[in-house]
Amino acid sequence: MIKKESESKTANNEKMKAFNRGVKFGSWKMKTLMFAWITYASFYLLRVNYSVAIPMIETEFGFTSTQTGLIATCLFAAYAIGQFINGQLGDKFKARRMIALGLITSAVLNILFGTTALFLGGLVLIWSFAIIWFLNGYFQSMGWAPTVKTIANWFPREERGKISGFVGTSYILGGALSWLLAGIVISETGDWRWAFWFPSVICLGVALHWYLRAKNAPEEVGLPTIEEVSQKDIKCEETREDHHIGFKETIKLIGTNKYIWFAALTLFCLNIVRYGFMTWAPKIFFDQDPQISTATYKALVFPVAGALGALFAGWYSDKHLNMRRGPIAAVMLFLLAIFCVLFYLSLDMHWAIQLIFLLCIGFTTFGPHVLIVTAIPMDFGSRKAASSVTGFIDGFGYIGAAITGVGSGFLMQHYGLNATFSFWIIGAIIGGLLMLIMWNVIPKVRKYH
Repeated sequence: MIKKESESKTANNEKMKAFNRGVKFGSWKMKTLMFAWITYASFYLLRVNYSVAIPMIETEFGFTSTQTGLIATCLFAAYAIGQFINGQLGDKFKARRMIALGLITSAVLNILFGTTALFLGGLVLIWSFAIIWFLNGYFQSMGWAPTVKTIANWFPREERGKISGFVGTSYILGGALSWLLAGIVISETGDWRWAFWFPSVICLGVALHWYLRAKNAPEEVGLPTIEEVSQKDIKCEETREDHHIGFKETIKLIGTNKYIWFAALTLFCLNIVRYGFMTWAPKIFFDQDPQISTATYKALVFPVAGALGALFAGWYSDKHLNMRRGPIAAVMLFLLAIFCVLFYLSLDMHWAIQLIFLLCIGFTTFGPHVLIVTAIPMDFGSRKAASSVTGFIDGFGYIGAAITGVGSGFLMQHYGLNATFSFWIIGAIIGGLLMLIMWNVIPKVRKYH
């Protein structure tokens, strides 16, 4: 009798411990998700603020669209290089440190960008801007891949499409907030430099918060890993390190998986459209109505609609497509090409019609984008190589962004909007064709211990 009571008490104690661990795990998941969302959204305060400042920079210094586009391209080129490097490093080193370092340095460079214009001019200023923005691009690249790695550590495979959609809204709405904040600050101060100074102060505080409170993986707070949870092995309570599987293994995984390459090439094409609009939409509206605040508010439709597209694509691929990302990405990319045509045709129409088509463009741009840069890397890389795969795919994407920065500016200056939009439309169509190849692809489960 005493033995049975003792066994029953032990069983109840184990159940209570398991329940407490489950509550703790759920709490940490949500905290990590929100910390990651806020922190990565803040990166965009220090990146797309340049788009809003372009018209005033061109007016003040007499720069051409090709020259301001070149500065944008410097960020994208450095970001691409940084993704290939920092994607690998994000699996090796702690995301908490990498993300904090990237955000702090980016804030310092933004302060320097605005300050440099007080003392320099002409070609010296152009090249100073280009160098600073290039460095900013590299340190910006320390944000996304380690963020995806962190999310993959905390969320199981069957939740990653939905979670990807939510996490994707961080950079989408972060871009919208950056435009809004920059537009308000410039309107209030009359000086575009504050669009670089003001958000830098905010981001320094966010970076400190992330460094002090974020955790890279469940095992670092004495919780079971995602693999252990799926195997019902949830008795571990000791604090452990999130080990790296090795550069050789992550490089082999990327190099031998053709679907990772298809995703990378698709993002190359998609970013031609995405950053074409993110860089030049404020200027297009500014040319129609030379009020920086009005132009900014119109352009905000693009990222806000994009957040809805990201949530929809992630949810739909999990709920109705058995975690297949190809079908919804392909359909949305082909629709994106159509809406780009309609938006161009609407430029002489009422502004409300333009905004409707821009809304559709945002929705169909960020839906496939969030799947390609978040869900697919976690699907094919698992939590152990998620950062490496993300860096590889996103690196290719930012080569496309680099091309569209100066390329779209050159086409706009010399051949007009017709050539610029044709460039973007071709990118969307080719991206859709590449995603058709992945129509029936469901990645195999990889197990690491």
